[in-house]
Amino acid sequence: MKIFAILCTRDVNKVTKTTMDLVEYMKSCGVSLLVSSGASSIFKAYKQAFEKTEAADEDIVIFCHDDILIRDKPKEFIEKLTNLCSLPETGFVGPAGTTHLSENAVWWDQDIWRQGKHRGKVSHLNEVGQEYITYYGEPEDVVALDGLFLAAKASVIKDLGLEKPEYFEGEWDFYDIHFTTNAFLNGYTNKILDIDILHNSRGELVGRDSWHKNREAFISKNKLPIKIEL
Repeated sequence: MKIFAILCTRDVNKVTKTTMDLVEYMKSCGVSLLVSSGASSIFKAYKQAFEKTEAADEDIVIFCHDDILIRDKPKEFIEKLTNLCSLPETGFVGPAGTTHLSENAVWWDQDIWRQGKHRGKVSHLNEVGQEYITYYGEPEDVVALDGLFLAAKASVIKDLGLEKPEYFEGEWDFYDIHFTTNAFLNGYTNKILDIDILHNSRGELVGRDSWHKNREAFISKNKLPIKIEL
């Protein structure tokens, strides 16, 4: 079994220290890294890079942002990842998500959060660079995962595909909700990967018009809520 990581970055000529640290971390884990830059769409970037891996069905493929830092020891990170992805029912795994995607299709919806339906944790930095932990809930199965870090067996990816839905207008948004709910609706079980991860972004991209347009399109094409029935 091999593990691949696909790192999608907008401009390879403006690589930050955070990205370089991530590259070095993946190398220390023995992960084969592919850096995709300059693509016109995150869907195309991930699909083309995935095809380049020529991954066998049992291999694991990671899709991640270029502004994250994973702080687990390499051996521990690989063990957690392989143990979870190798389960026959597993779809995608990631550090944060929800058991209940509400009618607004925003996975971190505050009302649902207060009901205790979110799972996982991610560290962030505030406006002055101080770190804090965003705790969503204990690791459990979920219907949707955040796209900062997603991983799955190659067989799952081949089964579901990475193409952009025809009804999406934007090229860079809502891919994570589409990928992971599609896995859930097709009988896979998405799971929380309990890792120590820092995301150097506070989610400002939700202000983009394309994010809202893709969200509205997703709502119009899917029966919501999508949730785990107890």
